[in-house]
Amino acid sequence: MLFFAEVILPLSLAKTFTYSISEAEYHYIKKGMRLAVPFGKSKIYTALVVETHQNKPTLYEAKEIHQILDENPIVTEIQISHWQWIASYYMCAIGDVYRGAMPSALLLESETIISQKVDGFVDESTLSDDEFLIYQALQQQSSLKVQDIIAILNKKNIFPVIQKLIDKNILVLQEEMLENYKPKLVRYIRLHSKYESNQGLGALLESLKSANKQKEVVLSYFQLSATDKNPITVKKLVDAAGTSSAIVKALIDKEIFEDYFIQEDRVNFAGKSRDTELQLSKAQQNALDGIKESFTQKEVSLLHGVTSSGKTEIYIKLIEEYLLTGKQVLYLLPEIALTTQLVGRLRVHFGNKVAVFHSKYNNNERVEVWNQVLQNSEKAQIVIGARSALFLPFANLGFVIVDEEHEQTFKQIDPAPRYHARDAAVVLASFYKAKVLLGSATPSIETYFNAVSGKYGLVEIKERYGNVMMPDIELVDLKDKYFRKRMKGHFSDTLIERITAAIALGEQVILFQNRRGYSPVVECMTCGHVPHCQQCDVSLTYHKHKSQLRCHYCGYSIAKPTHCHSCSSVELTTKGFGTEQIQQELTTLFPESKIGRMDQDTTRGKFGFEKIIDSFKNREIDILVGTQMLAKGLDFDNVSLVGIMNADNMLYHPDFRAFERSFQMMTQVSGRSGRSEKQGKVIIQTYNPEHNTIQQVTRNDYAAMYKEQLYDRQIYKYPPYFRIIKITLKHRDFDKLKEGSMWLYQVISQNLSIPVLGPEEPAINRIRNEYIRTIIIKIPTSISIISTKNTVQKMLNSFDSVAQYRAIKVSINVDFY
Repeated sequence: MLFFAEVILPLSLAKTFTYSISEAEYHYIKKGMRLAVPFGKSKIYTALVVETHQNKPTLYEAKEIHQILDENPIVTEIQISHWQWIASYYMCAIGDVYRGAMPSALLLESETIISQKVDGFVDESTLSDDEFLIYQALQQQSSLKVQDIIAILNKKNIFPVIQKLIDKNILVLQEEMLENYKPKLVRYIRLHSKYESNQGLGALLESLKSANKQKEVVLSYFQLSATDKNPITVKKLVDAAGTSSAIVKALIDKEIFEDYFIQEDRVNFAGKSRDTELQLSKAQQNALDGIKESFTQKEVSLLHGVTSSGKTEIYIKLIEEYLLTGKQVLYLLPEIALTTQLVGRLRVHFGNKVAVFHSKYNNNERVEVWNQVLQNSEKAQIVIGARSALFLPFANLGFVIVDEEHEQTFKQIDPAPRYHARDAAVVLASFYKAKVLLGSATPSIETYFNAVSGKYGLVEIKERYGNVMMPDIELVDLKDKYFRKRMKGHFSDTLIERITAAIALGEQVILFQNRRGYSPVVECMTCGHVPHCQQCDVSLTYHKHKSQLRCHYCGYSIAKPTHCHSCSSVELTTKGFGTEQIQQELTTLFPESKIGRMDQDTTRGKFGFEKIIDSFKNREIDILVGTQMLAKGLDFDNVSLVGIMNADNMLYHPDFRAFERSFQMMTQVSGRSGRSEKQGKVIIQTYNPEHNTIQQVTRNDYAAMYKEQLYDRQIYKYPPYFRIIKITLKHRDFDKLKEGSMWLYQVISQNLSIPVLGPEEPAINRIRNEYIRTIIIKIPTSISIISTKNTVQKMLNSFDSVAQYRAIKVSINVDFY
C-alpha cells in the first residue's frame, strides 16, 4: 500500500502537492500539521498538510517528506477552508494565503550548511588562498554557514570558491531546517542553600568583610526579598543595587548566589479588571437592544453612530455577554495606532484576557499569541488586531467586531492575497456561525446599501455620548483670503485666531494635511524642470529635516540640489506643502507652543505610535499635525479645535470613491474635536467652499452624500451595482507590455459580454522601472461572479502560455477599492 500527504507550500503556487509517507506516518499525521518537505533541486520548505490519502499522483513521482514538525495540528480545519475561500474569491494562489497568514517564525526556510567530507584525503598544496582559509576554518569547527564563509573571506561572491572545493571532493552541502521561535528565558537569582540558616548568614557577611561592593549587592538582595515575595531577577537586583552584572557574576562564582531561568511570555498584559458596571446612556442602551434584536434574524449588523457617540462602550457590553458563553471575540481595527488606545480601555474591563496581534510585533511575540489563540487560553479570549489577526487559529469564535469598517486600510494591496479584511471576516464568522458587528460613523456605501436593502441589520445612534454637541464647522475660502492678503504661509487669519484662542485656554489643536514631507515638488523658476524619480514616474518629495528629495513609491533619494539639474540655475522653489512644512510654519507662528507631528516618518519602530499618542494625551504637545492616521477613532478629551489645511487635494483624485472618501475623512477628522462638555470647532480651508461634498460635511449629512453617490454609481456602473476586477500588468519593456496588454484585453472582451475597460495607463505609469497597464472588468450583480472569474482565470492561463508574454507580471485585484 502507498500512502500520501497533500500539502500547501508557502510559494505563489495555486495547487497543492503530493508527498509520499510511510504507513506509521499516515496514521500519525493530521490535517493542519507542518512538514518539512524537499521542493525543487535542493530547497526545503515548511508545508501544511491539507489531507492524507492513497491516490498516487499521475504527473510526477511523489518525493518523500523530510520530517514532521508538529506533534499536534497548529492550523484548524476551519482556517484551511477559510484560506481556500480567500484564494478562490480573490483569485490568488493558496500558497500566497498560507504564506501571508502564518507568522514567519512558523515558516522555517532551509539554510545551507557546509561541512568537510569525512573520509577524503586533502592535498593542502593544491588549494588557493581562499580555499585554504575555508579548509582551515573547517578544521576548527564541524560545519559553516554561507554567512560565516562570507565573513571569513570578506567577499560577497563566495560561491565559485565553494564550487571548486566541492569539485575537489573536499566539501559537502546539506540543507538544515532552522527553528526560528525561541522561548523567552528570564534569569533569576537566589541565595545559595548553604547560607539559608542564621549561622550561614553570619559566616557570609564575615567572608565579605573586605569586598564592600559585593556586600552591598547581598544587602540589596535581602532588602528586595523582604519587600517582594516574588522571585528576584538578575536585572532587578542590578538596578536596585546600582551595580554591574559583573559583581553579581563574581558572587555566583563564589557560590554565594545561584542563578536559574524561568520561561516567560513576551507579551504580558498585567491589567486588573474593574468590577464597576459600565453605565450606558439611553441612546446607547437602545442601540444595544437594537443590535441584539437584529442578531436574532441577521448574521451581520451595522452600527451607524455619529463620532463620539460611545460605540466602544456598546462593544464592551456585547463582548461581556459573549465571554460568558465561553466564546472567543475578534476585534478588528484599521490602524495599529488605534490598538494602543483601545487595549488600555479593554484591559480596564477584562484584565489580561486581551491579546494583541499586528505587524509591529516581532516573530516570537506573534507565535506566542498564535499558540494562545489555538489553545483557547485565558489570555486570548479577546483578540485585538489589524487585518492580519483574521488568520489566527480560533478554537471557538463567537463574535467579530469590525470597527471603522469604511477604512481603506482593511484592504491588503500588495503582496497577494489582496483580501478585504471586513468581507473576509464576515465569511470567517459564517464558518463558526458567529455574529458580526460593523461599526462606523461614516459607513462605506456598499455596507450601508446592504443594510438599507435588508441584507444586514441596521442600528443608528444620532447623538453624541453625554449629549455633547456636534462640532461647529466653519469653511474658509482660500481664494478670497489670498486675494485679500490675509494668509500667513498656509494659514488663514481665521485659523490663526482660532488656534491662538484655543491655546490661551489650555486646549489642544489637531491640524490635518494628507501629505507627508515638506513639499511634493521642487521646481526650477528659470526652465520649469522638476526632479523626478529615476525609477518611477513621479516627482520627488522634499524632506527638509534630512535635506533630501525622496520617492514615496520606491524609496529612491538624492541630496537636495543646490542648482537645477537641467539648466544649472540656482532659482529653485518648492510647490505644495506637507506635514513637515506645516510643523515648521507653526514653530514660527507659535514659538511658545509644543508642536508634534504624526505621519509615516515619525511613527517608525514598534512604539512609534504610542509615544506620540501618549505625549498628546498627557498634554505634552499643544498642536499635533498629522496625515490620515489622525482621522481614525482616536479619543482625546482636551481637543477643542481641528483644522483641515486643504480640503481640495482629497476631492480631486482620479478615483470613483474620491467624494465618498473625502466625506469620510473630513467627518472623521472633525469628530476628534470637542469630545467632552464644550462644543468643538472645525475649520476647513478650501478653494471650493460651495462643493457638494464639503457642504454635506458641514451639515453632517451622511444620507445626502449616500443618495448622491448611489445615483452616480448606478449610471457609471460602479459598486454596489457592479463588482470590479482589476488586472494590472507590469514589464520593463514598454512596447512588449503594450502589445501583451492589448492581446489580453481583446481576448477578455471577446469572451465576456460585460463592460471591459482598458488597457489603460494609470496616473503613475511607471514604478521601480516597470511600466504599468490596467484592465478593468465590471460584473453586474445579475451575472454569476464565479463563472466570470473562471473564464477570466482560463484566459490568464492562456496568456501565461504565450511564450513572448510570459515575462509580463500579472496581478489580479478583486474588489480593489
